[in-house]
Amino acid sequence: MFSIVFFLVTAEWHCTLEIKQSRIINEIMRLNEDPNVQGLALDLPESLYSSKVLNAVKPEKDVDGLSDVNLGRLVRGDAYDCLVPPTVCAVMELLEDLGGKNVLLVGASGTVGAALQCMLQREGATTLSCRWKAPELQTKLNHADVVIVGSTKPDDVPVSWIKPGTTIISCSRDLVSGKRQKQNYGQQNNHAAENAVGSLAIAMRMQNMVKNTERWIQSQQYRKWDLRCLKLQLLSPVPSDIEISRAQSPKAVDVLAKEIGLLTDEVEIYGQTKAKVRLSLLERLKDQPDGKYVLVAGITPTPLGEGKSTVTIGLVQALTAHLNINSFACLRQPSQGPTFGVKGGAAGGGYAQVIPMEEFNLHLTGDIHAITAANNLLAAAIDARILHENTQSDKALYNRLVPVVNGVRGFSAIQLARLRRLGISKTDPGTLTEEEINKFARLDIDPSTITWQRVVDTNDRFLRKITVGQANTEKGFVRQAQFDIAVASEIMAILALTTSLQDMKERLGKMVVANDKKGEPITAEDLGVTGALAVLMKDAIKPTLMQTLEGTPVFVHAGPFANIAHGNSSVLADKIALKLVGEKGFVVTEAGFGADIGMEKFFNIKCRASGLVPSVVVLVATVRALKMHGGGPNVTAGAPLKKEYTEENLQLVADGCCNLQKQIQITQLFGVPVVVALNVFKTDSPAEIDLVCKIAKQSGAFDAVPCNHWSAGGRGAVKLAQAVERAANQKNNFKYLYSLELPIVEKIRIIAQKVYGAQDIELSPTAQSQVDRYTRQGFGNLPICMAKTHLSLSHQPERKGVPTGFILPISDVRASIGAGFIYPLVGTMSTMPGLPTRPCFYDIDLDPITEQVKGLF
Repeated sequence: MFSIVFFLVTAEWHCTLEIKQSRIINEIMRLNEDPNVQGLALDLPESLYSSKVLNAVKPEKDVDGLSDVNLGRLVRGDAYDCLVPPTVCAVMELLEDLGGKNVLLVGASGTVGAALQCMLQREGATTLSCRWKAPELQTKLNHADVVIVGSTKPDDVPVSWIKPGTTIISCSRDLVSGKRQKQNYGQQNNHAAENAVGSLAIAMRMQNMVKNTERWIQSQQYRKWDLRCLKLQLLSPVPSDIEISRAQSPKAVDVLAKEIGLLTDEVEIYGQTKAKVRLSLLERLKDQPDGKYVLVAGITPTPLGEGKSTVTIGLVQALTAHLNINSFACLRQPSQGPTFGVKGGAAGGGYAQVIPMEEFNLHLTGDIHAITAANNLLAAAIDARILHENTQSDKALYNRLVPVVNGVRGFSAIQLARLRRLGISKTDPGTLTEEEINKFARLDIDPSTITWQRVVDTNDRFLRKITVGQANTEKGFVRQAQFDIAVASEIMAILALTTSLQDMKERLGKMVVANDKKGEPITAEDLGVTGALAVLMKDAIKPTLMQTLEGTPVFVHAGPFANIAHGNSSVLADKIALKLVGEKGFVVTEAGFGADIGMEKFFNIKCRASGLVPSVVVLVATVRALKMHGGGPNVTAGAPLKKEYTEENLQLVADGCCNLQKQIQITQLFGVPVVVALNVFKTDSPAEIDLVCKIAKQSGAFDAVPCNHWSAGGRGAVKLAQAVERAANQKNNFKYLYSLELPIVEKIRIIAQKVYGAQDIELSPTAQSQVDRYTRQGFGNLPICMAKTHLSLSHQPERKGVPTGFILPISDVRASIGAGFIYPLVGTMSTMPGLPTRPCFYDIDLDPITEQVKGLF
């Protein structure tokens, strides 16, 4: 949509000049920020054309070209970026053959006068400027070939001062009314142009509008990035992550946004280094082809992690800063629970990380807090509804649900929707029968079936089991409940999988929180809370823009629990990034845990929700993890590594490559090319590195590349980037692992056998009962999200390498209907981590003078 707004001030504004100008500036500022207004033209009394008013208009919306920025561009000769004031255009249109002529500007000051002088001189005229009261006026008038009058001629300036044959052009700002002051310049003078300027200036303003429209339309199209990358000052030994982060000076986020083609009204700035990006960009670039879609997954990791986030950042730094290929990293937002507990941050590490890393790891833009608020509002609504239904008659309950407000009684929109679902077409609250009132007012929630829990973003083990309702005011309604960590909320999973605000609202409404006493599902929509949840999530749905150490763009958005949810960043961040990088660019995103969990869920759940097709899988491996799978001793977080991991041992590496081979085979099940990225540590020997790369290629990897991005930044991942670029041009035969039409149990069995290598599955009676219930309720066609340990391909963390012949036990089966998947539990799955004996918070502190965070990794 494109629109030009005229701003007029009439004489009816009875107030002081200062107040008038203030009102005008306030209105201009409002229109500046209106995304539906792309041009602004002013028509004001002469007294209101102050510098403050003219410069209040954004240069890109300045149709009349009167701001200082436009004048500067005009003087500089930047013809494309500037708009010439319409009056100036009209004057230049009327004048011909100015070469060598003397042109005098009388009473023409400000932007119009300066623009006139610039344009006249460009045409070869000699220009002079003069005030009406200047003592040398007569002399200058006598020598002028052309006189351009910018304001009313005083009566005491006789016409005889103007030499015969002089061309006189009279200008005026009053473009809308066309009114001009008639003045007599004498019969001997040519004053035919006197009345032509006004009409012509109106036409020239229309021409400016057309030019502004063309510029706006062009600005909406995809543009190649003009990205200024940041240089790294590499040190050896490599300092701590936070020291590296602080040593780099990030670009202002609005500068980064402009570099990658974001428009001003598509960015919401949060401080200096992060910003939200509005979803309107997807509509603007809907016809722009997507870039290549790269997933970073990993082999079965040690408890220390093998560096998928670091590889993701190193890869995009290599692509953009060293190969000049547009690329975007899309990462998950870390939970504060692990950050202050045991895991630490998730911004990458070394010279391949997101900066500022403390902002990345702490709060960010508050998305997790929004999820916490929305989740707990729904939890409160459930218990409150049970209490009110237990303590009120149908009539009393109905009267409170549909109260009289200002003498009028009516259903809200969400209540009308509930009536329609119940098959009641009435809209007048006074016409419902007693039976209809009962159906509408009573949800009859069975407390024993409530699955919706409260959440907090802190590792608090003592909230794993709680009792609610113990106050006397709750009328004896006491039940056992629990807290989950905030990122385990289904609302987080919805945020990660949604494709639009409307889609998110629909998904929120579908969330099943319990069953009624007849065994039918109760949803957030039934509780009437959907709209309120959407309001709390309206900003969280926008991805957060940040940057890498080398100044390349990163989206940080969503961080669903990687066990009971799919553990991937958001669909929306990926979709927006794919449009911004362009057809030849790359979007690199990361899957949680090993390829058997994170990658499988990425393909079968996230790709189904988004419709996006992956181009390449980057499979991260380390010599350390392969030695563990080859029979090396246990690796424990916080404990020193045994000598087997710090000394060359080719046999352990060779034996452990079975896990790498299995993960390559899993990737091949989906028909996507795989590049192995060997994350190199200083204790890895050249022979060990060569052996891993050789076995990976022999096992079907498109390529295998050692990477040193942790110590060398993007430069250390250039070969990986080149391999990914080549692999992305290979034929892609992407396919899902299973059809959604298959029964729930069969889908679970396919994942267990083909991905994990299990002989078969075994469902507990509870799990089988839940499968039967979900099938009867119509949820059988959803994809499967397995909740299994990430430390082994099997369900037993201690079984390394490639376990075979095991039976995978399914202890329970649950559903996230709003998110859109069924999640079977393999063994016991905790949704609330606990703090260790010595949590990370012992090392975290704040300098009260500099306000710098200390001890954060």
